[in-house]
Amino acid sequence: MIVALAGGVGGARLALGLAAVLSPSQLAIVVNTGDDFEHHGLHVSPDLDTVMYTLAGVNNAATGWGRAKESWNFMAALAELGGARWFNLGDRDLATHVLRSEALRAGHSLSAIMQTLAARLGVRHALLPMSDHPVRTRVKTARGELAFQDYFVRERCRPRVQGFRFAGARGAAPPPVLQKLMRGGRVRGVVICPSNPFVSVAPILAVPAIRAWLKERDFPVVAVSPIVGGAALKGPAAKMMRELKHEASAAGVARHYGRLVDGWGIDCAEIGRAHV
Repeated sequence: MIVALAGGVGGARLALGLAAVLSPSQLAIVVNTGDDFEHHGLHVSPDLDTVMYTLAGVNNAATGWGRAKESWNFMAALAELGGARWFNLGDRDLATHVLRSEALRAGHSLSAIMQTLAARLGVRHALLPMSDHPVRTRVKTARGELAFQDYFVRERCRPRVQGFRFAGARGAAPPPVLQKLMRGGRVRGVVICPSNPFVSVAPILAVPAIRAWLKERDFPVVAVSPIVGGAALKGPAAKMMRELKHEASAAGVARHYGRLVDGWGIDCAEIGRAHV
């Protein structure tokens, strides 16, 4: 069994590649939920949904998020009524948020809900939230601390980043399926996908049991760099690295992870740029 740690578009793309060569009994994908939030009364799980839609083949390849063949009638009607529309929810995408929110209110766990939704879309590999407990990424900026979606979407990543806080992480535990994997001795390796190290992977590692499991591991951890040619494959990772005084390169990412990672996958454009 290989466990992939994923978040966002970069994580979804590598997860899709891994799923193409590893059977459902050989691969489990653990996804960041630090950017989950409540919007218009709905529980939105952006990274979980991006990975799920990508594995199901219904993702919007042009935007990197949301569903293909999307329409926006809900957002248009919302704007007519004066509602907030800084975070777009497509009509097809809304179905996921509505069903997830209803199930959460009925007392079902996020991991159980995602298992059901993913299966209904034809996803056969295990798709697991990092925790069923709420963990929320807070971005420390020159303008003060911001909820992740306020920083990422409303402010379009403009504020200068000074650090991060993962509210609720100390009390969070992995979902039961992941706990069973961690205890069962079946895991032969972990792959850290080319996701943002600070806001996609770090929230997963902030769950104490996951961090301890990786520190005590008897299997290799391999990571794929999200930085190519000094730029992020997607999103603000390179900007964040520069603002936090890290080198925006594969070597800078490797230094950030340190001894947690045993082997690296990097683009040829990064070879020779810097030494770890």
